[in-house]
Amino acid sequence: MPSSPRRIPYPGSIRINVEGAFILDDEPVSSVSPGESQDSIVLPTNNANIHGTGSKTHNRDIVLPYHTSEVSHIAVDIGGSLAKVVYFSRDRDSVGGRINFIMFETENIDDLIAFMSQLISIKRRSIHETAPADKDENNKVYIMATGGGAYKFYERMRKELDVVIWREDEMECLIVGLDFFITEIPDEVFTYSEQNPMSFVEAKPNIYPYLLVNIGSGVSMIKVSGPRQFERIGGSSLGGGTLWGLLSLVTGAKSFDEMLDMASRGDNTNVDMLVGDIYGADYGRIGLKASTIASSFGKVFKKRLESNDGVQISDATGKNIDISPEHESSGIDDSNDGDIHPAKFRAEDISRSLLYAVSNNIGQIAYLQAQRYNLEDIYFGGSFIRGHPQTMNTLSYAIKFWSNGGKKAYFLRHEGYLGAVGAFLRRQPTGWGRRNSMDDPKRANVKRQP
Repeated sequence: MPSSPRRIPYPGSIRINVEGAFILDDEPVSSVSPGESQDSIVLPTNNANIHGTGSKTHNRDIVLPYHTSEVSHIAVDIGGSLAKVVYFSRDRDSVGGRINFIMFETENIDDLIAFMSQLISIKRRSIHETAPADKDENNKVYIMATGGGAYKFYERMRKELDVVIWREDEMECLIVGLDFFITEIPDEVFTYSEQNPMSFVEAKPNIYPYLLVNIGSGVSMIKVSGPRQFERIGGSSLGGGTLWGLLSLVTGAKSFDEMLDMASRGDNTNVDMLVGDIYGADYGRIGLKASTIASSFGKVFKKRLESNDGVQISDATGKNIDISPEHESSGIDDSNDGDIHPAKFRAEDISRSLLYAVSNNIGQIAYLQAQRYNLEDIYFGGSFIRGHPQTMNTLSYAIKFWSNGGKKAYFLRHEGYLGAVGAFLRRQPTGWGRRNSMDDPKRANVKRQP
């Protein structure tokens, strides 16, 4: 990995007051600094479709009602598919403020840089108003960056934003961010099942050891033994990027959330071969229900042979989808009026099938790694999850099934922001927080595998 620029002593360390912190369940709004209008921060229109919907979506602000100090830095985690921004803003109607979360597709790097430029301008004006004569390092605006894009886009961000950029280790930021959420933020961590979709859990006196399964474009599995004591023990190239890439090829969907929405409306049994399709019933001797997937996409080949005319994918309205490069639209009606018809599959069913395939694969590998290292608690993070019920249910069921209930799958309401929050917190003093979720860096014990 490229070497970091010459380091100077950490500027502007500030103790975040997390007393009374809570997640805002109302629709998040752009919080602003004193003297700024509510619409000062302009979001690009093509950014709206990656934020999710509903009262429990992953970009909810965290309110810090008793934090009164200015926070001059901005954190960004730039991955292969998505870039996540975390920043602090003052509340106009109270003495405290909030931690704000926002996400961009990495391919829209221009929008990301434009947004951070707006934030920097607002923070600089706020600093000038509150301490115009103070030229100390503490009052400068900094970018705390992590992820591969912290290196790929480093020179461009440094030149266009005209700020000092600190590049932080990606894996360490993930752990710091997760520890913060587990120990400091109420109603953040939960378990999931169809019977009890969101059951919040309290932090245990000792949260270690645990397994973090971070699902982004790919998958990393990290054994965490203590504060900043971690080892990457495995992973997979089949992650969110796999689902996004394949579904964009076969469904014509334009965004990841559009794909998840299609999956929520799909019926995978039209595409997957089930145990019941083979045995006609449960296979009770080895514990397999008739509804268990025996082969992902197992029915496609058979139906294609029976049709003698290939495969046709249709959207929710029944129109055929043309996924050839020359067509921009994802819903072109190109139905066959002849006597021979292709095997037809709905894009929604394909989306659900592939979502299950990827999620089941990740869940089983996670169980095997947890079993190998005797880890009972498994935390799933990363922007692949997005609070999506089918994804969480599949991962949770896989862990429960393979471990016979001996291991627990946990999820987070800000699962996609672990790295960005970790980078944001890298400027905290030692031993801050109610439960000291950041330990002395001198005692760090970091192990990495290639």
